[in-house]
Amino acid sequence: MLPRTRFLRNKAQIQFVVLCLAVPLAGWAQEAEWQTLFDGSDLAGWEQVGGSARYEVHGSEIVGHTVPDSPNSFLVTKANYSDFILEFETRVDPSMNSGVQIRSHVGDNETVQGYQVEVDPTDRRFSGGIYDEKRRMWMYPLTRNEKGLDAFRNGQWNHFRVEAIGDSFRVWVNGIQTADMVDNMTADGFIGLQVHSIDDPELVGRTVRWRNIRILTSDLEVNRTAPDPEVVQISYLENQLTDYELRQGWRLLWDGKTSAGWRGAKLDHFPASGWTIRDGVLTVAETEGGESAGPGDIVTLDSFSNFEMQFDFRISEGANSGVKYFVDPDLNTGPGSAIGCEFQILDDKVHPDAKMGVNGNRTLGSLYDMITAESLQTDGRAKQFKGIGQWNQGRIVSNDGHVEHWLNNEKVIEFNRNSQTFRALVAYSKYKIWDGFCQWPDGRILLQDHGNEVSYRNIKIREW
Repeated sequence: MLPRTRFLRNKAQIQFVVLCLAVPLAGWAQEAEWQTLFDGSDLAGWEQVGGSARYEVHGSEIVGHTVPDSPNSFLVTKANYSDFILEFETRVDPSMNSGVQIRSHVGDNETVQGYQVEVDPTDRRFSGGIYDEKRRMWMYPLTRNEKGLDAFRNGQWNHFRVEAIGDSFRVWVNGIQTADMVDNMTADGFIGLQVHSIDDPELVGRTVRWRNIRILTSDLEVNRTAPDPEVVQISYLENQLTDYELRQGWRLLWDGKTSAGWRGAKLDHFPASGWTIRDGVLTVAETEGGESAGPGDIVTLDSFSNFEMQFDFRISEGANSGVKYFVDPDLNTGPGSAIGCEFQILDDKVHPDAKMGVNGNRTLGSLYDMITAESLQTDGRAKQFKGIGQWNQGRIVSNDGHVEHWLNNEKVIEFNRNSQTFRALVAYSKYKIWDGFCQWPDGRILLQDHGNEVSYRNIKIREW
């Protein structure tokens, strides 16, 4: 038998444990207080904007019907929401496209604009990606998350979970994470159910269905889902890195404020004029000169070999520029640009260079004068360009000779710079006069002056 004093002490400990179990401690996950957005009986709390598609309640479902001669239609909540976790189920005719708007608003001409969680039963399979309706178009296509391509099940009910908390947007489809995006353009807005416009009369009367729509607006942190570490995060923050990016080894290649880390390609300092830094944007001015005949190219002080680089660029009408890598600035000391592989930046519609070269190998995103940029991941899909005066995103990956160009998060170029095929391409290009072109072990990064106004921001890199 235990001594009485020890028994009483243990009994007190037991009573304390029981009390802790009965009263949850602060920070413990509580029963989530979900709000139902559709009670299964009527459309109270919702209103229709945009087009004239027909919405009705059928049993426990909201059913949207396509109609002819109508733009995109949206059934939207009358209330706005900022931070939330949203869950819903949807079933869509396989011939249709749909989506659910979050943090959205009605803009000019009564059109809906804002973030859209994609519902895509087509062969493209972008369900669970994030599209920016009437603004910046694709923000998180599933070209950056191949494991998410098979999450959606055609012809069946699909469960979506959307976590929009602060500047973080994460999406799961049937328990598989499909998107992880960071963006701070819009802080709140309505939820909207989309019936897409149609062009084919045979698609009249096709349906999109939703059910079990609910939202959580409190205790969000304790109810968040752990992200899949294999799903890449795409950030649109301006000249700043997320915690995820820092953990992945990213650093800013341009700090957004100064010329630190850069110099003129043919100078020992940054150009005194012609390149401006204002409001987090680096811009080369319009001049009457040609290739590197104005303020000149700028290059990094550091050299790189195995790396992943991302950058935003914005071009004026008719503009020409480029982002070069594996640059040796000492090779060409005469007129013209420094020598290296080039991710072409171009207005394909206006600039004459787009029609020169061979089979379009001088167009936007191409390996200049050698390989033509085209969609490599989705059959029949044109390369994605968001327009003149809009911000577009480039990405260059170099890994032990294997190189990729990405335009707005879709791969458009892939090659091996150490291969015989690459050497043959060089032999038929303007670079044939440079021995060992772009096969050097490392080189600088370059932003090109080609006489036209072009802007850059969010220039970042990681090495391995």
